[in-house]
Amino acid sequence: MIWMAIFLQVMVPVLLIYLSGFLLQKALKLDIKPISTLAMYLLLPFLVFKTFYERKLDSNFGHILVITLVIMLALLGLGLIIAKILHYNQKKLNAFLLTTIFSNSGNFGVPLALFAFGNSAMKYAMPIMIIHTIYMGVVGIYIAAGGSGKQQTIGYALGSVFKQPMNYVIVPGILLNRWGITLPENLMKWIDMISKTAIPIIMLALGMQLANVVASKIDWTSVGFASFVKLIVAPLLAYLICLAFPISPLLRNIIVIMTAMPSAANTTIYAIQYNAEPDYVSACTFVSTILSFISLTFLLNLVV
Repeated sequence: MIWMAIFLQVMVPVLLIYLSGFLLQKALKLDIKPISTLAMYLLLPFLVFKTFYERKLDSNFGHILVITLVIMLALLGLGLIIAKILHYNQKKLNAFLLTTIFSNSGNFGVPLALFAFGNSAMKYAMPIMIIHTIYMGVVGIYIAAGGSGKQQTIGYALGSVFKQPMNYVIVPGILLNRWGITLPENLMKWIDMISKTAIPIIMLALGMQLANVVASKIDWTSVGFASFVKLIVAPLLAYLICLAFPISPLLRNIIVIMTAMPSAANTTIYAIQYNAEPDYVSACTFVSTILSFISLTFLLNLVV
């Protein structure tokens, strides 16, 4: 019964938003780049600020920060090894890293953790989601920009990270949160209204990109392999890493579950914005989202 509730309340809305974007693009053939620019430079900064302003950070934050950093570095190293073996070029490598490192921990992972573990999970799931947001805003953008094919890749990628307004709202959000400063109600309404549009528009853009994917040549074997790494290998690696830290079984299980989420929708926006194999990234995000219903069912049966 729990999985029927998860499917109806979490998966169905996600799939319907993807479908809406897909049908819109099929009908009108719109330019997606301005939408990704809108999302990255306006909508995401509002969402990131609101997240850090409203979510309380407790003593678990330090443990989670270290463990998730180790997991991210391990997945980065694994991706480099796989790319070496499979002879990926730089663009394909960076696209592969985008789809296998970063999880959809916000609009998918947090609701699922709540359903599976109850309210006690939120003290862990929310900090994980916040940390994943930081990593995507810095490391994710660096990887996407590094796979854009621009000359002087390192300088260009670093410059791209520093140009992202979302990375400049994190500290103010945290400080206002920690100091207990309440923003005026009318100002919060402005922030709230814009931030609420971020996730739907990002997901619509992913659906639109998928409409372009259907008409293009995609290596579906490679997409399937990336989804396998994201949904099966990544959580197994996370579990082994967690065993090295003195944390509670509940925190360990939630870290594993959040790592097992499908590829983050934000990575498609990054790939579109920096032309980092957007068709491949969007295909991996969509396929991993569909397959995650099976993989997460199996995984939750082991840990819940």
